[in-house]
Amino acid sequence: MSVDRRRFLTISAASLSGALLSACNKNPERAQKLLALAERGNQRVEEALFRHTAMNHVSPSAPIAGASFPKYRISKTVPIWDTAARGVWRLEVSGAVRRPLSLTLDDLMKLPRITQKVDHFCVEGWNARATWSGVRVSDLARAAQATDDAQFVDFTSFDEDYHESWDMASAMHPQTLVAYGMDGYLLGPAHGAPARLHSPVKLGYKNTKYLTRVVFMPVQNGGYWSDQGYEWYGGT
Repeated sequence: MSVDRRRFLTISAASLSGALLSACNKNPERAQKLLALAERGNQRVEEALFRHTAMNHVSPSAPIAGASFPKYRISKTVPIWDTAARGVWRLEVSGAVRRPLSLTLDDLMKLPRITQKVDHFCVEGWNARATWSGVRVSDLARAAQATDDAQFVDFTSFDEDYHESWDMASAMHPQTLVAYGMDGYLLGPAHGAPARLHSPVKLGYKNTKYLTRVVFMPVQNGGYWSDQGYEWYGGT
């Protein structure tokens, strides 16, 4: 019998629920320690299961979600980059790199382009499909000359400074893109324009929209949802 990755992790989480509930009732401090232990264990399992060469394969004839593709944000209104107030949008690539980058959308579009039809997986259990065009994060890392101590990457947006950080292996996956196009058109505001992160190897909340900064880091940090109790790794 085979058990897919998400099902396996669900079963693993369920097996801890009894112990966590008991600890919450008797000793809240112990419950926090158990939660931290569970998170670290879950992360190790997911990292062990992750394969850099594993690809999300979608049939060329498979339908895309189109207008039904979900829209989400944390701001009360759809974030739109205000050029008059903020100047030209740029993607800053910094941190543990030898050559920091400051890229306009035109600069980004001059880099090697990848177009891929892939799944988008939500933590709530559904998935949607779209065709994304953009630049591999691994190509940005190469252009910025990321150093050997770059083990994590933080992706920050102008949607109330939303951010999520990733492990380096997932960020370097060949299907992890800084996307500026969706379904044959430039991204619209509802889907993260001018550019957003997208990859089928991470759950939706890890895919930062309205991207402004990519920071390579030697140590792990959190994220908007990760800091509120969502799983940090967030793999699919």
